[in-house]
Amino acid sequence: MQIYTFLIVAIVAEVIATSALKASRGFTNLLPSVTVIVGYGLAFYFLSLTLKTLPVGITYAIWSGAGIVLVSIIGWIAYGQKIDLWGFVGLGLIIAGLLIVNLLSNTSAH
Repeated sequence: MQIYTFLIVAIVAEVIATSALKASRGFTNLLPSVTVIVGYGLAFYFLSLTLKTLPVGITYAIWSGAGIVLVSIIGWIAYGQKIDLWGFVGLGLIIAGLLIVNLLSNTSAH
């Protein structure tokens, strides 16, 4: 179960870093720029710990899929970015894919 904690930390760190990337304004704003660097450093460190146990393809699918959905939601809430019906459908399909791989497939078994 600890391996999934590492994966969750990696996802959260990547989402924070990616969200701060916009606020860094091309690395001209110090605090968001530091947040980006530290966030990505933590994300890749915890992702590497996850890869000691879980397959790389499944790990990356979960990491990137969850990141896409969460960053899209943050963009919608924090930056006022619009998500139309088809955007929500696409995000729903990403979530469905993550659930299928993790709940129904033996691919993610370690």
